[in-house]
Amino acid sequence: MPTKRSKDIFSYFDDLVRQIEEEFEAMEREFFRAAEKGEVKTYGPYVYGFKVTVGPDGKPVVEEFGNVKRLGNRPLLSEEREPLVDVIEKNDEIRVVAEVPGVDKNDIKVKVNGDLLVISANSQDKKYYKEVELPAPVDENTAKANYKNGVLEVVMKKKAVATGKDIKVE
Repeated sequence: MPTKRSKDIFSYFDDLVRQIEEEFEAMEREFFRAAEKGEVKTYGPYVYGFKVTVGPDGKPVVEEFGNVKRLGNRPLLSEEREPLVDVIEKNDEIRVVAEVPGVDKNDIKVKVNGDLLVISANSQDKKYYKEVELPAPVDENTAKANYKNGVLEVVMKKKAVATGKDIKVE
């Protein structure tokens, strides 16, 4: 007797790709209907991607990036792209690496507040925005950012953890 198998990462990935294909096909049909009526608006470029990793619980974690978001079952296009971001935690340091190609370093703004990092870039033809939840609170005074070849790297020290203090009872 066959047993019901839970979805593995490949089934999950197949379902996600199938759903994305269906959404883009629906967008394409809508575009051609509007083109026949002469109501075409130009959008673009469309940027969509995703990164699949395995979480600490063994389940797949999908992180989307680009300027195509979902609103229910409908795609929503944004002027701002969400960059692909990696967060690397090592010892007392947190490193955030973000892909923001095509902008000048003077167009990039980075703000850190506790355990939230906000990256925004605004040039004439490209806009990026991403709020990154950090794995631990950081010391804002230690934050350093570097931008080279379209890659932004922000390095911060974690806030010192209070170890407690013995209080003498008098």
